[in-house]
Amino acid sequence: MPDAQQLWMFMAAGVLLNLTPGPDVLFIVSQSVRGGARAGLVAAWGITAGCFVHVAAAALGVGALLATSAAAFNAIKWVGAAYLMWMGLRLLWTTAKPAGVAWDAGSALSAGVSEKSSEAPGLPWVFLKAFATNALNPKVALFFLAFVPQFIPANTPDPAWTFVWLGCLFNFNGLLICMAWALAAAWLSQRARLLQRGLQHLDRLAGFMFVGFGLKLALTDAPVH
Repeated sequence: MPDAQQLWMFMAAGVLLNLTPGPDVLFIVSQSVRGGARAGLVAAWGITAGCFVHVAAAALGVGALLATSAAAFNAIKWVGAAYLMWMGLRLLWTTAKPAGVAWDAGSALSAGVSEKSSEAPGLPWVFLKAFATNALNPKVALFFLAFVPQFIPANTPDPAWTFVWLGCLFNFNGLLICMAWALAAAWLSQRARLLQRGLQHLDRLAGFMFVGFGLKLALTDAPVH
């Protein structure tokens, strides 16, 4: 097990990393604005569930396979990239409607100023989409393989279990931060009822960002050894 100083460094680094906006945070915020705090919190749990998949996979050696096998990495990479770009294009398609139609029908972000919007997806579907957003991103698996072992002492008798323990700690901290993102986004959306046009532009921005994340993932090369 890492000593107290290493543990605090691990937790501090994890908090800073989890605060950095990315596809996961963007998805949580979009769900909070669209479906309210409950949808955002469910999305946070879905993202965290995806992270646990990567921790378990890394402990079982699947993560190492992704790090050494270009074919395995590319297979998951293309699925994840396609999913992210599909989400982005769906947002852009929604905001491409005439202004009145887009607002009345409800778009992925701006329609969410009301928690009771009939367009808001069911919570199980939100969870599954959040789970897929994280679990289908092989870069998360590589991140855990690169980040966590730095805090595992060389003389640890069971490094696999230490890896799992640190991964769970990282995910727990991440869950708290993701829930904070969800609550903050829901709170702000309830105070933005007069900013409908601005929120519609936020939809468009989110769409371009998801497409960008997907393209970035698609252009990521497999690790070279």
